[in-house]
Amino acid sequence: MKKQINFSTEGSLTSVGPLTISRVLPNRYAEKVGPFVFLDYVAPALKPHIDKRGMGAHPHRGIATLTYILQGEVEHFDSRGHRAKIHSGGAQWMKAGNGIVHDENFNYDREMDSRYIQGFQFWINLPAKNKAEEPAHVAVQAEEVPRKTLQSERGWIKVVVGQYEGLSSKIPDYAEQFLYHIHLEAGKYFSLSLAEGMEVAAFLTEGTVNLNGADAKAGELVVFDRHAGDIDISNTSGTAIDLLLFGGEEYKEPVVARGPFVLNSAKEIDLAYQDYHSGKYGSIEQGSYNY
Repeated sequence: MKKQINFSTEGSLTSVGPLTISRVLPNRYAEKVGPFVFLDYVAPALKPHIDKRGMGAHPHRGIATLTYILQGEVEHFDSRGHRAKIHSGGAQWMKAGNGIVHDENFNYDREMDSRYIQGFQFWINLPAKNKAEEPAHVAVQAEEVPRKTLQSERGWIKVVVGQYEGLSSKIPDYAEQFLYHIHLEAGKYFSLSLAEGMEVAAFLTEGTVNLNGADAKAGELVVFDRHAGDIDISNTSGTAIDLLLFGGEEYKEPVVARGPFVLNSAKEIDLAYQDYHSGKYGSIEQGSYNY
C-alpha cells in the first residue's frame, strides 16, 4: 500500500543579506512534520558577497537546530563556547535546551573551491523532558555522514538524521526521527516503507519527480499521511536530482511557538523571554567571530 499525499505547497520567499530564503515550514497547511517544526531552504547563490560578522546573533530555547549545507561552508558560534565550521555536504546540530544565543556565518566553500551557497536549516522540537537540559553542539563533516549506494547505479542515500538499513547518524535522537538525502540518476527510482503513525515530507531542490503517482517540481514540499505504507520516488527529469525526505513519529505534546522559542505552554514562552532579556543565555564573545 502506498502512503497518500495530504498536500503540496511552495515556500514563501524572503531575503537575508545576499541570500534568497524559502520558508517551507510552517505553512498554511501544517505547523510541523513529526518533530520538525521549521524549515528554511537557502536557494543556490553564486559567490555572494558577505561582508558582516555572522547572520545576526539570536536566542533559542526548547528545540534543536540543524543546518545541512549542500554547497558552501557554515561557521557556528554560540554563547556556551561552541565553535565549528562545516563544509559542503556537512551538518551541524545544536540543542538549545534551556537557552542559548547563537550565530552562523554562511559563505562559499573556499576550502573545497565551491562557487555556491545552498542548504537547509531545520528546527527539531524536543520532548518536554529534554527542553530544560543544558545546550550541546555536534558538527558532522561530509565524510562522516553515513551513505549507501543504491543498486543498479540508481544513485545513493545519505542518513543525515536517524537510521536506515544499518546506517546511523551521529546526530542525537530524542524521538524517532529521520532526515534522508536521496540522489537519483535520470530515470531512476527509489522506494521506502514507513510504519504506522510516521509523518513524512519530501522536498525537491531541482528538476521534477513523481511521488506515488503525483508529479512534483523543484521547490515543492509534499506531505504524506500517517498511515503505514510505501513512498515510491521516480526521477522524471532528464538529469540527476536531489530530494530530502524527513519526518518521524507524531509530536503529541502541546506546542507553543513564539519567535525563536518552541515550548509547551504560553507561560514557558514568557519565562523564556524573561530569562533571555535578563542575560541568562549569555552572549557570544567578541573574539569568536572571524573578521
